[in-house]
Amino acid sequence: MVFSIFFLKPSASYNEPELLQQIAEGNEHAFQTLFKGHRGRLYHYILGIVKSKEIAEELVLDVFLKIWLGRDIIVQIENVEAFLFRIACNKSIDFIRKASKSPQIIDILESVNQIADDRNPERQLIQREYENILREAIDLLPPKRREIYRMSREEGLSHVEIAEKLAIAKSTVANQIVDAQGFIKSFLLNNLDLAVILSVLLSQVENSN
Repeated sequence: MVFSIFFLKPSASYNEPELLQQIAEGNEHAFQTLFKGHRGRLYHYILGIVKSKEIAEELVLDVFLKIWLGRDIIVQIENVEAFLFRIACNKSIDFIRKASKSPQIIDILESVNQIADDRNPERQLIQREYENILREAIDLLPPKRREIYRMSREEGLSHVEIAEKLAIAKSTVANQIVDAQGFIKSFLLNNLDLAVILSVLLSQVENSN
């Protein structure tokens, strides 16, 4: 099966049980109909998690590849849309688990916190988890480095202003901030509870269906 249909327009309504039966029999046209009917919402759902259009497109194709390869049992699925979103969730979780071994997971969390909605309990949960561990990491910095980092991040002072206040070289300020950021990012990667993030993703699947 060649996936060259990612940007086709959504299809009209269809008889789902009949469509699934046709897919189980290897009907590629029926499979394309299923793809066109669901790929849009899956794409936007995954994009909201992975923050990358390219990765989201790739994961959508992975979702439908899994469906096509397991098409012989597709007629046993009671709720196709819920099943597709569950696979999408699992694919997204796999991506985040792999990303957790690199700074990319921090970028994802920072994006979530930047658009945090006080009315959204899931985002509040991630934000509290992130902020608690961030504070712990900052507290573990050497005193002078911690002071410089807080003057930069919490007080919004420039490197020049910090250097003048502490009577140190501007290059020293820059080096201290870089070292602080490196330690904090490493601490976050080693201590963030990914279970919190995964539970949020799972709740999003349920809210999407």
